[in-house]
Amino acid sequence: MDSKVYLYGASGHCKVVIDVLQSNNQEIQAIFDDYPQSDFLLGIPVASFKERSSYADGKMLIAIGDNSIRKKIAEYLGTAFCSALHPKAIVSQYSKIDVGSVVMAGAVINAAVEIGKHCIINTGAVVEHDCLIANYVHISPNASLAGNVSVGEGSHIGIGATVIQGIKIGKWSIIGAGAVILTDVPDYAVVVGNPGKIIKFKNNE
Repeated sequence: MDSKVYLYGASGHCKVVIDVLQSNNQEIQAIFDDYPQSDFLLGIPVASFKERSSYADGKMLIAIGDNSIRKKIAEYLGTAFCSALHPKAIVSQYSKIDVGSVVMAGAVINAAVEIGKHCIINTGAVVEHDCLIANYVHISPNASLAGNVSVGEGSHIGIGATVIQGIKIGKWSIIGAGAVILTDVPDYAVVVGNPGKIIKFKNNE
């Protein structure tokens, strides 16, 4: 477990990440932000990223909910990252979670799941056996993925959405809140409803 952790992004999402880290008794040294709005967030000092050199070395965790911004920052920083798993999450010993990812309280990650870099598995989300979650994905609170689902890079599975077994969701797609996904979803698609229907395509990431 990393003893010194820095966060990037003093946002509302950051507050939840702070709670995850502190639940594991990890010490957060500071929060960096491009445009700090206050000096402290939940008692932790907030500093401009330009001030980073004045702090000791430590691993970074990007505490920003937007997938595309999280990717840009990760590629820009090029630093050592850590991950965060809430102690009240259920994570199979046979699953794999890459660096930079955060798993919130109440989430369930079952056997043979692979989760990429800088993902968010949010509160109460369920990721069943053999799912493959690519980098920069966000699985929102109470969303459920049945077994053998694959989710492409940067996609966002909305709150309370349900994805049946064996589905492939393309990269940088959006699955709306409460949607029920019964068929594969192509890249950049925006899908809503029950059953899920494509309403448009995003132009880019």
